[in-house]
Amino acid sequence: MKVLVIGSGGREHALAWKLKQSPRVREVFCAPGNAGIAGTAQCVDIGATDIDRLLSFAREVKIDLTVVGPEEPLCRGIVDRFEEAGLRIFGPRKQAAELEGSKVFSKRIMTQYMIPTANARTFDDPERARQYLQSADYPIVVKADGLAAGKGVFIATDYEDACGALDACMVEKTLGDAGRRVLVEEYLQGDETSVLAFTDGKTIAVLPTARDYKRAFDGDQGPNTGGMGAYSPSELNDDMMDHVVGQILVPTVHAMNREGRKYKGMLYAGLMVTKGGPKVLEFNVRFGDPEAQPVLMRLKTDLVTVLEAVLDERLDEIDLEYDERAACCVVMASEGYPAASRLGRVIEGLDAVETGPDLQVFHAGTARRGNEIVTSGGRVLGVTALGATVGEARDRAYAAAGRIRWEGCRYRKDVAKGR
Repeated sequence: MKVLVIGSGGREHALAWKLKQSPRVREVFCAPGNAGIAGTAQCVDIGATDIDRLLSFAREVKIDLTVVGPEEPLCRGIVDRFEEAGLRIFGPRKQAAELEGSKVFSKRIMTQYMIPTANARTFDDPERARQYLQSADYPIVVKADGLAAGKGVFIATDYEDACGALDACMVEKTLGDAGRRVLVEEYLQGDETSVLAFTDGKTIAVLPTARDYKRAFDGDQGPNTGGMGAYSPSELNDDMMDHVVGQILVPTVHAMNREGRKYKGMLYAGLMVTKGGPKVLEFNVRFGDPEAQPVLMRLKTDLVTVLEAVLDERLDEIDLEYDERAACCVVMASEGYPAASRLGRVIEGLDAVETGPDLQVFHAGTARRGNEIVTSGGRVLGVTALGATVGEARDRAYAAAGRIRWEGCRYRKDVAKGR
């Protein structure tokens, strides 16, 4: 069969790599892809949000299955368009994708259906928000309502800090329409973890747990990013996992069904494990990035088989198998990320890393310039390794990352530290 992966990051590289392993797959295409993905799939110069051209390409090439990586095309309704054209595509339809596309909608669902989450207030008037912030407890969290590529969450330690985040979203409009409305949310303390699950709207199949690192610098300092690393499994024990499935995932799928927004695809719950139990920080409607890299490294079940079971609503027939070993991903980023990144830097040392089933260098922001591979984005590479323990996987990932370099290259040194 022919498979099309939509997107250009590390998550999409990991998806293409895993899909290519299926004996049922003859060709993998990726739109638009990157320099690393080009070694696994045939890259097609079509942007991930250019739905008309993507649909035309899928028809012309006779794509059998399309897998959507990023959230924006999902929220724009790419699944609806492909399905209306009779094409098979993995991901939630537009109305269901609003679970990520609008934090206000997501919070309403959680509150209405008693899914554990932080208390929050919604504002579309900056003056009313400022008045509320005067009497708020700090630290507090300010979230842009819409999609902001992982950069729409601000942790404010005091009133001035919170007003600065509010102004950036609602007055200066640094995030565009995404900041037109904001959530002001209580700050939750605890350990973060991510739970990813396939669902066909009736059955839930949970993937291995993972933990990612959102802040830019060691010690969870600096601004939020799209993710600076991840490892799997996280610290969630079996009892806690049962709680997450029973009190969060199942009620969410049921809630979306009751709302007339049947949810089929990947459901990602970003959680904070507080003293009162796990609470939802956010929902995503696709594989997380970089969580997808270590999780897909561990998945042993044929990914195509799983995706088709979701589409055909027979996920109850699938038993997910995964490698009992742990995995760790270290994200290597450009100088300046997550603000303006310096691009076009020549990447050296890729040939010095011996890749294979237990170690992969997933490309995120790379491009080819002549015979050289150069940086083309903020997050550049995700060096991902398997190991008997999280600590062993961490050591292998960092050893490989240490062989790769470019001017201004940086990465956190504390991913999975102490595990």
